[in-house]
Amino acid sequence: MTDILVVKPLLDSVEVALDSAFTVHKLYEADDEGALLTKVGPKIKGVATSGHCPQALINKLPKLEIISSFGVGYDAIDTQDCRARGITVTNTPDVLNDAMAELTLGLMIALCRKLPQADAFVRAGRWASGNFPLTGELTGKTLGIVGLGRIGKEIARRAQVFKMQVVYHGRTRQAHEPYPYYASLTEMAAAVDWLVSIVPGGASTHHLINREVLDALGPDGMLVNVGRGSTVDEAALLHALKERKIAGAALDVFEDEPAVPAALFALDTVVLSPHQGSATTRTRWMMGDLVVRNLKAHFAGHPPLTPVV
Repeated sequence: MTDILVVKPLLDSVEVALDSAFTVHKLYEADDEGALLTKVGPKIKGVATSGHCPQALINKLPKLEIISSFGVGYDAIDTQDCRARGITVTNTPDVLNDAMAELTLGLMIALCRKLPQADAFVRAGRWASGNFPLTGELTGKTLGIVGLGRIGKEIARRAQVFKMQVVYHGRTRQAHEPYPYYASLTEMAAAVDWLVSIVPGGASTHHLINREVLDALGPDGMLVNVGRGSTVDEAALLHALKERKIAGAALDVFEDEPAVPAALFALDTVVLSPHQGSATTRTRWMMGDLVVRNLKAHFAGHPPLTPVV
């Protein structure tokens, strides 16, 4: 059977499926990774990973043909180098769109209706002394989506059900989308109540949401980031929150996760989530299944299902 390398632990369903179809070598179980790669690296033809495949590792796999990545983002894989070497890279798009969109709307509701604070209010027995303060709502607000891709479109559909107006910003206008387009992110931020970022990481999006954008969003504006932590300048965000230059933020991703800036913990204007956008049983199973099917298709001589390179 074909030799493949699993870089980090994957779901049990993935491990079982891989074991039945390939000769699997688990890098994360090796007492000495270098020794394992010296022994099996020359015969490894496929890699299964959860979004990370360091260049140093790729360099030790001379017969590598495909990297099958668990997740949508692949900014931690040098796709240009893989293309030059003829290495196929796949990811797992589409199957997580619904879960990501659900979490996004959930974060928005939690932030504007202050659900974490309301829960704490009831648990502390404070309701008997008076009602919880009034909150905002989503109805009638304008949502600006940064990155109207597959997930962005699902967020837009759900936001309209909540009677929100949707606009978007991206590198280019999408001719057949009905939502108003802003070529300038700063101009869009100034025009919306909510700013949702769902763009991938990488040099082109690093700190895309900076102090200028946050200042434009304004003291009544809310930020939600469910894309990559690197797209938001966390220092600028902390300043904006502390100085009340924006009203609040809901974050599922962070610049140096799982490390989260301690200063965020003291703020009652934020909702924090541990990068769980796609973390449902159903969605993660489908993502894992796609990892396996991409590998099987490639080694059966068929095109992979979801190639990025």
